[in-house]
Amino acid sequence: MKKIISFIVLYLPILSMLVGLQYACNNLDEEITDRIIIDHHFKTDKDYLKVVGPLYTHLYGLGNHGGFFSLQEISSDEAVIPTRGNDWGDGGIWVRAHRHEFHSYDSPVSNAFTFLYAGIGSCNKTIALLKEAVQKGFADSALTDKYIAEIRALRALYYYWAMDGFGNIPVVLEFDLPDNFTPFTVQRADVFALIEQELAEVVPLLEHKNDATTYGRINYYAGKTLQAKLYLNAAVYTGISRWNDCLAACEEILQSGAFALEPNYRDNFITGNANSRETIFAVAFDEGFAPGFNLHMMTLHPASQATYNLEQQPWNGYCSLQEFYNKFEDSDIRKKNFIVGPQFAADGVTPLLDQFTEAGDPDGLPLNYTPDLKDISGLALRQEGARIGKYEFRNGAKLNLSNDMPVFHLADILLMKAEVLWRLDPGNPEALSLVNQVRNRAYEPDQPLNTLTAENLLDERGRELFYEGVRRQDMIRFGVFGNPTQFMPGSEPCKEIWPIPLVQLTAGQNIQQNPCY
Repeated sequence: MKKIISFIVLYLPILSMLVGLQYACNNLDEEITDRIIIDHHFKTDKDYLKVVGPLYTHLYGLGNHGGFFSLQEISSDEAVIPTRGNDWGDGGIWVRAHRHEFHSYDSPVSNAFTFLYAGIGSCNKTIALLKEAVQKGFADSALTDKYIAEIRALRALYYYWAMDGFGNIPVVLEFDLPDNFTPFTVQRADVFALIEQELAEVVPLLEHKNDATTYGRINYYAGKTLQAKLYLNAAVYTGISRWNDCLAACEEILQSGAFALEPNYRDNFITGNANSRETIFAVAFDEGFAPGFNLHMMTLHPASQATYNLEQQPWNGYCSLQEFYNKFEDSDIRKKNFIVGPQFAADGVTPLLDQFTEAGDPDGLPLNYTPDLKDISGLALRQEGARIGKYEFRNGAKLNLSNDMPVFHLADILLMKAEVLWRLDPGNPEALSLVNQVRNRAYEPDQPLNTLTAENLLDERGRELFYEGVRRQDMIRFGVFGNPTQFMPGSEPCKEIWPIPLVQLTAGQNIQQNPCY
């Protein structure tokens, strides 16, 4: 069994204790009646994990369709959900998301906000519970402080994602609030400062271990990575660059010796990838005990059920775009992140047929995934679009996959350090060496870059970190998010952040809408 199973799955029954925590920001002024009554002592790590463990199960929402991760990906240039006839129309929400035509009433926007603030609310309530346990003499204050630090770091991750996506956001750090409390909008730069302060206080208290006991949890190295990410994008969030602070955080992770690049890139994304030496922090999925990751359902054509002997038919949605697909050379092993070409049954011989293929399909009945996508607004063919094969789809896979989903990993640290060095000195030889260290893993023989430019550095991040939820952020940082692409006519800088959902504006009189919406 995976390393994470011993941590998360054993404590899933405890989730019922915290079911009342799943509320969004607009519920923060409601009277909470399901207060947890502490009736036992916190003596060992296992006692604390029974309460802290369920906080991580909320992250399972990253792996499926319709919310925060989907919005990150579909608004970038690397993924899209085309409307294929009557399929995936959804009132145009996904076409609008790709075109940066976000509406405050769109469900992905609301789902993303709710996901993030439900996680924040869960953290706030659990911190309150542990503090109450100390006050009642049921818990050791020193051990409790260690676990509260971990929860605060997890909460900082949620606020970082919220700040990145929504910009100016409400901030609530307490659970016990006055009856008349209503959250109010905090400016992005002030949210940045708050996250920075939180991490400065709690990261030193986190576990300096990288083993089975910290896998799937926010340990010291995950905390340092979050600091590095925060500083990497500081100019976007605050208008002031923090390159040297990002560099210092990256250096500490690299010098720890706790992580190493896997010789085979794809080993990071196989079923049972919990042993990857590259992973710093991951969401640990399991098809039975920790469900939620269903990329194969989201991207494959229904006929591909026969290729992988899947238990259910896929939904024929997510795919990439030809311009992004063309960034990968044929000799780059990372091109296997895409599934293209004629498709066959599990025997590798029998062609897959689509009995509902359109009259205009040049291939007729045989299913042939074509990188060329001619339309996203209703005229896309059922077979069009390179499918997302970043993760292994196990033969016989169920509705959910058992691949863990890396949130932070070493290749990103190396590329972040390279980018910072390049920004400080475009001719820095170490910056080029670091990019080639990551790049050369994908080629045999090596095909190193000879020089670094903004374009090839962004492209290399795209090739290495495809479908890891960072592309939108990278495009914004490099100043190209609003540039026109095949199906995105160009957008204003204010569209770099999403609108505050209408339901939040209606419920919270002190919450303000972002500019442009």
